[in-house]
Amino acid sequence: MQEHRSSYRQIVKATSLFGGVQFFQIIISIVRSKFVAILLGPSGMGVVGLLTSSTGLITGLTNFGLGTSAVKNISEATATNDNERISTVILVMRRLLWVTGLLGALVTLIFSPLLSEFTFGNKDYTLAFVWISITLLFNQLSTGELVILQALRHLQNLAKANVYGSFVGLLITIPLYYKFGIEGIVPVIIITSFVTLFFSWYFAKKVKLENTSVSYTKTVAEGKSMMVMGFMISLSGLITLIAEYLLRIFINRTGNVADVGFYSAGFTIINTYVGMIFTAMGTDYYPRLSVVASDDEQCKQLINQQSEIALLILAPILIAFLIFVNWAIIILYSSQFLSITGMVYWATMGIFFKAVSWAIAFVFLAKGVGKLYFWNEFFGSIYFLLFSLLGYYYGGLTGLGVSFLISYILYLIQVFFIAKVKYEFSFSPSFMQIFVIQFLLAMAGFAVVYLINQPYTYILGVILIGFSCWYSYKELESRIGVKEIIQGVLEKFKKK
Repeated sequence: MQEHRSSYRQIVKATSLFGGVQFFQIIISIVRSKFVAILLGPSGMGVVGLLTSSTGLITGLTNFGLGTSAVKNISEATATNDNERISTVILVMRRLLWVTGLLGALVTLIFSPLLSEFTFGNKDYTLAFVWISITLLFNQLSTGELVILQALRHLQNLAKANVYGSFVGLLITIPLYYKFGIEGIVPVIIITSFVTLFFSWYFAKKVKLENTSVSYTKTVAEGKSMMVMGFMISLSGLITLIAEYLLRIFINRTGNVADVGFYSAGFTIINTYVGMIFTAMGTDYYPRLSVVASDDEQCKQLINQQSEIALLILAPILIAFLIFVNWAIIILYSSQFLSITGMVYWATMGIFFKAVSWAIAFVFLAKGVGKLYFWNEFFGSIYFLLFSLLGYYYGGLTGLGVSFLISYILYLIQVFFIAKVKYEFSFSPSFMQIFVIQFLLAMAGFAVVYLINQPYTYILGVILIGFSCWYSYKELESRIGVKEIIQGVLEKFKKK
């Protein structure tokens, strides 16, 4: 029992630290999005979305998934307590990052006319792609520095690197967009990328590593497993990026660039603001799962624990989004963006299924089964794209939200059965209880916003949010001892 409580507390501790970071970044994102929405409008946001998704596609093609596979390799090296081994793996990773980063920059530079033609239907953005090609190198190098902090679990420095990078990036973004409007998009992308690299390098430099030399032959031998696993991750990520890229192109061609902006805005709310909880949890979860990857029973236990905590934290937030989504959209963007309300409603329900499937899918990475991970993500991306195309064609923006929900229901079924067959995974009774209760509360919230008029929507909605918060608190208390933790913090505060 004490061991389980310790494990739950570790999950909540890491989530609290990065939850605070993510909350700060949410504030930064809200301010940035508000200014971008006002200064650039939906069309400007559409241009930003198309530029970043295009370069993201090249990144997925050339980065070889090192930002993910290297976490596993360094975590495994850390478990040996061999400092020389740790330093060797990190040095090899850094060399590989330079090679892949330069490759990404070169590919973007060479194919910039084609990227402009295919993405925007003309060559007007060729120079934009030429300039932002350098960001593929910057982003790859900064990813490597953040991987070091994550895998070695220097979580406070990792948090600082993220916070400082986001804040300074914001200070640069607003004046440039204010002065140059759409013409400021490319400078913002480049400078933001450089700022992120600077802070990730600065804090990673604080990690004390042994001086070691690694020959070319050893670099190839050591980097082989990292690259093979990373290549499969990269391929699966590339499929996901292609699906999202094709969807944006379809929306642009079938509808207009403003709808691309609306789509980007809606899923920024879902994947960035709400999805930041996943980032907060995954920062510590992936390295921990990698350490116990050889033991199916420990993996099962950790996945269930992570899923429980994810739902207990997310459910009240998701229900609040359902009830106050109109206000959230106006605050985050402007009243121009209220057409995305229906999309956000349906997609919010899909997050319940995404949270659970997310926790399970990490086991494929932790166990290093690259081919299985690739095919799992491949089929997930295929039906995400198909449902999204059909959803937008028949239901517009709201149809995209419905397709998001359907896709993640299918994806959860898929990852569950794969994990069950391969690793004897199953859901614990306590997880099932939490999922059913919180999802029923969310369904009630969904019904309230669709069927009941204001102000009764808010009255009933607040009751549902309150009940969800109470239930989450009760369950967290039984797992980590919330009262005990609060008392401990207060006693430390009094002593000071």
